Amino acid sequence: MRPGGVRTFTLELARGPGGAYRGGERLCGWVLLEVAAPLRVRALKVAAHGEAATHWLEGRSVGVNAVSSDFTATETYLRRRQLLLRDTGETTTLPPGRHEFPFSFQLPPTLVTSFEGKHGSVRYCIKATLHRPWVPARRARKVFTVIEPVDINTPALLAPQAGAREKVARSWYSNHGLVSLSAKIDRKGYTPGEVIPVFAEIDNGSTRPVLPRAAVVQTQTFMARGARKQKRAVVASLSGEPVGPGRHALWQGRALRIPPVGPSILHCRVLHVDYALKVFVDIPGTSKLLLELPLVIGTVPLHPFGSRSSSVGSHASFLLDWGLGALPEQPEAPPEYSEVVDVAAVRQSPFPSPQDFDMSLEGPFFAYIQEFRYRPPPLYSEEDPNPTSEAMRPRCMTC
Repeated sequence: MRPGGVRTFTLELARGPGGAYRGGERLCGWVLLEVAAPLRVRALKVAAHGEAATHWLEGRSVGVNAVSSDFTATETYLRRRQLLLRDTGETTTLPPGRHEFPFSFQLPPTLVTSFEGKHGSVRYCIKATLHRPWVPARRARKVFTVIEPVDINTPALLAPQAGAREKVARSWYSNHGLVSLSAKIDRKGYTPGEVIPVFAEIDNGSTRPVLPRAAVVQTQTFMARGARKQKRAVVASLSGEPVGPGRHALWQGRALRIPPVGPSILHCRVLHVDYALKVFVDIPGTSKLLLELPLVIGTVPLHPFGSRSSSVGSHASFLLDWGLGALPEQPEAPPEYSEVVDVAAVRQSPFPSPQDFDMSLEGPFFAYIQEFRYRPPPLYSEEDPNPTSEAMRPRCMTC
């Protein structure tokens, strides 16, 4: 038994371990206090706090001395406080046993997703403080996770992304020819667990074989006092076959699956988390030829209806533009964010999977109308190109 008669002093959240919250929801829980003897309490309060913070040191030399510069920045998103036992100047005596004090907070409508990085973080926690006369305050702390929704069902994130680059392969003062690269993906927004079909065209006009590759790269950007610190990591990659000198290669939708990663963080003033698909060609003796296509990793998957129909329709034209005229198969619904990233309670998707539906009028339909080409009219001529024969020619009645 601990001094003062307090056996346990803990915090519990109603959503349980692993539960994630979002902006606008209510954060509910209990302060659990178990005492072995009558306990005099002056006040009991609980506070919720959430902020983004960045910090790093940069050293530089000034003469013979080394000077370090401290870069720190914070941004507060949540600050709530609630008194469970108000301090009225008189003490309250709690009987022996177990006591539960419920609390509830309304979270702000907009929050930033929880994040832990090398030079910064976004953290949310709730703290309980027990004040007793002539005794140091007792504290309990609980960390909770926030996952702010990033819906990829928007026109900006459903638009195809494409680009092209070229580079001259050189070694010393010799020119070995031109290497060109063009790549395209069907949309900008994806969720963890989905597969990115990469379409690329590599034209090796050099005298050396080259190796095409692709990778999904996460970039963490930390900001403080006008300075920036970045950290990059490859989260998924694939490698193609070598392309010989004077040869041409075509990727017809090479699959690159997105692993369980955190969503993009784009609306924080002190840190950003960005993603990009980098398609590059390794050229011996020369720096690589790099093409970068921006990505947004979201938490709300592609809807099976509505926006999904327009996405698949654009995917069909996307394939036709690249000379892949086959009709696209009905795509598989991507997994929910909570099914791939174990940070929130598993919830059932409000959209049934496509295999649960038959081919009824509720599903998306795409019309492929054949183009009819008519022959142009004949050119005008003073002479009849098909004159009638002499026997069929009408005679004049006066002749």
